[in-house]
Amino acid sequence: MKFTRCFLMLVGLFFVSCTSIETFPPYQKHRKRTEFITTGSKGMISTSHRLASKAGLDMLKMGGNAADAAAAVSFMISVVRPQSTGIGGGGFMLYFDKGTKSTSVYDFRERAPFKASRDMYIDKQGKPIDFIYKGHRIPNASVNGHLAVGTPGLVAGVIEAHSKHGKLSLAKVIQPAIDTARNGFKVYIRLAEAIKRKQQVLNKFEASKKIFMPNGRPLKVGDTLVQKDLAWTLEQTKKHGRDGFYKGKVAKKIVAEMKRGKRLIRKNDLIAYNVKTHKPVVGTYRGHKVISMPPPSSGGIHIVQILNILEGYDIKGMGHNTTKSAHIITEAMRRAFADRAKYLGDPAFTKVPQKGLLSKQYANKLRSTINPKKVASSKEVGAGTPAAYESPSTTHFSIVDKWGNAVSSTQTINYTFGSGVVAAGTGVVLNDEMDDFSKKPGVPNVFGLVGSEANSIAARKTMLSSMSPSLVFDKNNQLLLVVGSPGGPTIITATLQTILNTIDHRMPLADAVHAYRIHHQWLPDQLFYEQNGLEYNTILDLQKMGHKLTPKDAMGSVQAIRRVGKKWVGVSDTRREGYPLGY
Repeated sequence: MKFTRCFLMLVGLFFVSCTSIETFPPYQKHRKRTEFITTGSKGMISTSHRLASKAGLDMLKMGGNAADAAAAVSFMISVVRPQSTGIGGGGFMLYFDKGTKSTSVYDFRERAPFKASRDMYIDKQGKPIDFIYKGHRIPNASVNGHLAVGTPGLVAGVIEAHSKHGKLSLAKVIQPAIDTARNGFKVYIRLAEAIKRKQQVLNKFEASKKIFMPNGRPLKVGDTLVQKDLAWTLEQTKKHGRDGFYKGKVAKKIVAEMKRGKRLIRKNDLIAYNVKTHKPVVGTYRGHKVISMPPPSSGGIHIVQILNILEGYDIKGMGHNTTKSAHIITEAMRRAFADRAKYLGDPAFTKVPQKGLLSKQYANKLRSTINPKKVASSKEVGAGTPAAYESPSTTHFSIVDKWGNAVSSTQTINYTFGSGVVAAGTGVVLNDEMDDFSKKPGVPNVFGLVGSEANSIAARKTMLSSMSPSLVFDKNNQLLLVVGSPGGPTIITATLQTILNTIDHRMPLADAVHAYRIHHQWLPDQLFYEQNGLEYNTILDLQKMGHKLTPKDAMGSVQAIRRVGKKWVGVSDTRREGYPLGY
């Protein structure tokens, strides 16, 4: 695709990309440019909701740092995007300390409860089971209902990261979320659509129905969503810290709710939850350093793996979304996702050949298997042998403070409204992360991803993720880009393509985020592309090469911050509601 660009000279301290919005995917053309692109010299926040960005920015203006802003954003986004994330879920966070030039990794992903077992979602015939609740049959027990819930980790993770790096009190960073939950906010389009889409499941659980379907009907755009029970739960967390959620009154209510649905999560699961820290995944691409999330997320490994493969090609010379570039990038994606299916899982339970997967030499071998003129079938691609080289829901936010510290964090309850279950009396929407395990080798999850024994279910095990919070440093080792996205497996490819657009195609940030995307995850054997994102002749040429193309409305929703001179540019992807704020 050719993108029409114009460049404005710096006016005072103001800098934005001037690409015409007509060249962007037409998701929210009604929005003013200043609502999704902004600049600032002292700090920048890019999140998927204006109230979350404001909560974080307020912390920065109070003298707080990126960790304080991240905590405020995390709690607020749990209130205003209950369909995507929440304190009943989990996530990952990177914290870059400018002073020490080090990156801390926080893994607060959900965990399988003690009572979880290998074949808990499969019947005697090996077929996925439904969930039975009060006489109602609810399809797919690993997605809907109490059995789908993993032990939540978000509260523990956010509090731990904040306690280690933050400057402000927990009470101060959590208060905006409490106020918004108690007083309410206006329902927006995406939230209304999500409630309507999930209403058949929400309707089965009284506490869920009470909040999102009062008077028996789904909330509509413009209605006020009030969550007084959630405000109470956040108050308990404010007063008692981590124990306010994992022990005491809140924990008792969560356990009581789980007991109503076959008692998968118990008191000990909550008490025993622990936040894990890891070494980040580190790679290089054309002289730039890329830092991302390690296992149990697959995102960082495979972003670096794909970049390693693509480093051997002239991506810029091929052009953006041309036949040549789309083919090569697709083939690189397929090989990475084939390895994901076979090798990736919780490193505490399975050996992940991380060093091999990240090896430049392994990438050279994979690159040698790519035919520049013909597609290989997914059976031919398969998984490689990296060990030989050993030597549509979720939310993301990006933050930079005035000291140059940064946070990149992706958080989720998995599928839309998670399990659909709200723990009565708490207002907490419980996740459905158990679906991210492999129910059975070769059986796809709700996102169509297949897995192997490496990602099988086991007690206290962490399910595999695609979340890819990432940091990119320039050739002088200065922070250049803070980036990430929601979107199931498209998280990996949306984040990847934003990095490619920045480094190879040298696009301004608005273009890099909004350029049309492609996606291939090995299985199903389909090349997904965004509507209007490929020229007609390119589609025909790719089909002749053997690609099976499928159009999609939108893939991912990047929240990104980029350094431009002495300023930061923040962009929120218009594929969903988002709002960057800087000062």
